[in-house]
Amino acid sequence: MAKPTALLKELISISGLSGFETPIANVIEEKWQPLTDKLERSPLGSVHGLKRGSGKGKSIMISTHMDAIGLIVKKVDGEFLRVSNLGGIDIRVLPGQAVTIHTERGELPGVVVQPPAHLLPDGEADGAIAMKHLLVDLGLPARQVARKVKVGDTVSFANEPTELSGDLVAGHSLDNRASVAALTLCLEELQSRHHLWDVWAVASVQEEVGAIGAKTSAFGIQPNLALAVDVTFAKGPGASGWEVFELGSGPTLGWGAVNHPVLFDQMKDLAKKLEIPFSVEILPGRSGTDGDDIQLVAEGIPTLVVSIPLRYMHTPVEVIAVKDVQRTARLLAEFIAVLDEDFLDKIVWED
Repeated sequence: MAKPTALLKELISISGLSGFETPIANVIEEKWQPLTDKLERSPLGSVHGLKRGSGKGKSIMISTHMDAIGLIVKKVDGEFLRVSNLGGIDIRVLPGQAVTIHTERGELPGVVVQPPAHLLPDGEADGAIAMKHLLVDLGLPARQVARKVKVGDTVSFANEPTELSGDLVAGHSLDNRASVAALTLCLEELQSRHHLWDVWAVASVQEEVGAIGAKTSAFGIQPNLALAVDVTFAKGPGASGWEVFELGSGPTLGWGAVNHPVLFDQMKDLAKKLEIPFSVEILPGRSGTDGDDIQLVAEGIPTLVVSIPLRYMHTPVEVIAVKDVQRTARLLAEFIAVLDEDFLDKIVWED
């Protein structure tokens, strides 16, 4: 059995930016190989793992996205690189960050820097410095930079995972490698649990740029039900209202347009029965997760969004509680185990 903290740290130490997920996909395949009966890659590169149940072929898809936000080289400008974002990045956190440039010749270390205020155009030095003014410094002369780096190379955060007090882990890419870890732990638990339904474990690509991988995976698999597992906003500085959730308070269950009410009720009742703490997350419109698009595939797939609280989202120091990952894993496994042959008869949208 994988140790949750070690698994989290390993998963967030591997590159895999949106559209360039192969490194992390290879690691996930290695983890899932002994836990599934069949592994495949979708045409877009998402990882699909099938764990067969003993029933009559009904299937549930558990979708987590494996891609991460980062940067991409837009121009080689003498000794420096000019970059653009891959996915949503808060530009305020970029200056001073250590990064890794992924090139055909290997990885190169770099740092994100900004010009002195007096060298910026009038009005551009106030507040966060725009991406167009930021530079990546590799510490190499211009001729070597031009030889080693090309436009289109990716740039990922280079800070190491950190174990904080209180059984917390900090690092980049916990959105959404935390959910990949939860799904991996779920598959481990299912090794000793009987389940009737087939389980499709999915690590999707390109969520951060438009929920692309999960949409196409759902079309290819066409499961009877789906759970989209992602992260949500945890309480932190300036975020302490009812819209956010305490670290360590368990997963959240989505309630709103994207979330099928029967799946919500069944998951809520199961969590209460198992004494797994959870919160209800109100999602009146689109959830901002893969669930938005999964539910619209083909004639429609009943879907529920399950999320793990995460602090400092889309920064290099995202923070998560390990026990929330473990609780999510257990809830997923228990839900799969209680699905019976007649479950689909209950799937009627009654709000």
